[in-house]
Amino acid sequence: MNTFEINPIGILHSPFKEKFGIPRQAGLIHSAHAHIEFFSPYNDTNAFKGLDDFSHIWLTFGFHQNNIDKWRPLIRPPRLGGNEKIGVFASRSSFRPNGLGMSVVKLIDIETKGNITSLKIQCPDMLDGTPIFDIKPYIEYSDSVNNAQCGFAQDIPVTKLSVKFTPQSLVDLEHLKPEYGEEISCLITETLSYDPRPAYHQAQKDINREYGIRLYDLNIRWRVTVNDAEVLSIQKITALES
Repeated sequence: MNTFEINPIGILHSPFKEKFGIPRQAGLIHSAHAHIEFFSPYNDTNAFKGLDDFSHIWLTFGFHQNNIDKWRPLIRPPRLGGNEKIGVFASRSSFRPNGLGMSVVKLIDIETKGNITSLKIQCPDMLDGTPIFDIKPYIEYSDSVNNAQCGFAQDIPVTKLSVKFTPQSLVDLEHLKPEYGEEISCLITETLSYDPRPAYHQAQKDINREYGIRLYDLNIRWRVTVNDAEVLSIQKITALES
């Protein structure tokens, strides 16, 4: 068969700096914003004419940090507890034959400087540095299907944990808000509320174990106590640590 070469048209700048903590689907974490920087010649403003009439866009992107020697026909989706295997083509796993992903995100703004365009989006489920291969407008009458059957993902994901901040983490937040804005506390809360721990940790009721999640250049230390996620501290990551 013939090979088919595609090249990225841009790169995504996201608050999610590592895989741990990324929402499993787009559209879940509303306080997460990202920025798409387009490469020349794809940043020409003419290529985006009319896009501001659409509220949402499709992104075709690459899972650029997947290191796999070969594709596997069976995977273990987290939605099924990480134990049951299903076919890779019956999943939205990032470990795919060609490593391509596709997500719908909300278009917040089209930013233009001279003849160069970039996009601000909301609710991404992508890692910082993700290569973008294409964008298309979301069209509701054709892209939204009523009464669709969705297998193991029929139900909308629900938040699993109440998020609380310790006195120390509240002090950390106050110091960080001038730089990151009020939404940083919302971003942390939304991210942790979906319980990003591995499925086997959730099943084992692995409470009081400390975890770290990186958002922007912040290291958020937290733990789970029964049904709560407790934020312990929020610290900036230095250049030597990153």
